[in-house]
Amino acid sequence: MTTPILIWGAGAIGGTLGASFIRAGHEVIFVDNAADHVAAINAKGLRIDGPIYQDIVKAKAYLPEELEGTYDRIFLCVKAHHTAAAAKALKPHLAADGYIVSAQNGLNENVIADIIGKEHVIGCFVNFGADYLEPGVVHYSGHGAVVVGELDGKTTPRIEAIYALMLQFEPNAILTSNIWGYLWGKLIYGALLFGTALTNDSIADVFANPAYRPVLTRLAHEVGKVAEAQNIVTEAFNGFDPRAFAPSAPAAETARSFDEMVVHNRKSAKSHSGIWRDLAIRKRKTEVDAQVLPVVEIGQSLGVPTPLAAKIVTMIHEIEDGKRPLDLANLDDLARAAA
Repeated sequence: MTTPILIWGAGAIGGTLGASFIRAGHEVIFVDNAADHVAAINAKGLRIDGPIYQDIVKAKAYLPEELEGTYDRIFLCVKAHHTAAAAKALKPHLAADGYIVSAQNGLNENVIADIIGKEHVIGCFVNFGADYLEPGVVHYSGHGAVVVGELDGKTTPRIEAIYALMLQFEPNAILTSNIWGYLWGKLIYGALLFGTALTNDSIADVFANPAYRPVLTRLAHEVGKVAEAQNIVTEAFNGFDPRAFAPSAPAAETARSFDEMVVHNRKSAKSHSGIWRDLAIRKRKTEVDAQVLPVVEIGQSLGVPTPLAAKIVTMIHEIEDGKRPLDLANLDDLARAAA
């Protein structure tokens, strides 16, 4: 295709993807609701810092209300809890035969499909490290899994085109017939990251701490049971193997997966999760209601209890509201809830 790629949400994920597409020779247009970020990109370009590469790429950037025209390819890269609002805003800009790639965390494909139509949605799983630093600046901190797939698992010309595009960003990108397996695998991993974000310790340090592996394992079991109840076969990525966190998994397998996640995260320049960054640095709401709460709600509808996931939601809200400090002791509280 020769039409521009529209990146809706030019923060950590969207900025990194868009910059890499530009470096590969594609025309990209950014949309973001942060006026200072849009102004900085238009004035100086988007700067990518970090160990993967450093560059300044030029592209047009718009506030949502400024955008005109329709586009065949739209990457939606906003925070999960902003998905519905963004999907409604971009709907007039989607070409009749166009599609939206949900490069986000969570089960946002379902949210987008309810607004745009399932036939216009492509599933996407990303696990690379990136952070928004300041207006016009994004930090690309580490390689990670990139997976795309049609929601129904079919191989179509458009998914092959998107896969070819993603290979230009990540040479190890995967085209899958089981995108839901990756998304639910990420929900299990994401629940663990929310656990690490209760503390000021790094992801690797929390995963390496033997005192907290039992409660994190039980948290992972809860999410895995909800996936299993829907007959979803979860997929492994970046040292995380959901099967190692199944209730029937041998303890040695679980320990091995923890060890591999420690190794993966120690190699990344991104030491803490974006969740922790929202809480500790940016002082804003996290994606907990769009990532963990749906697991609790789906679990309730299926008769699968998720008390630790529900406790995580409550604790994150308390931190967001300034009622609970970030502290390793929070994991002790979670462990007591498990007991």
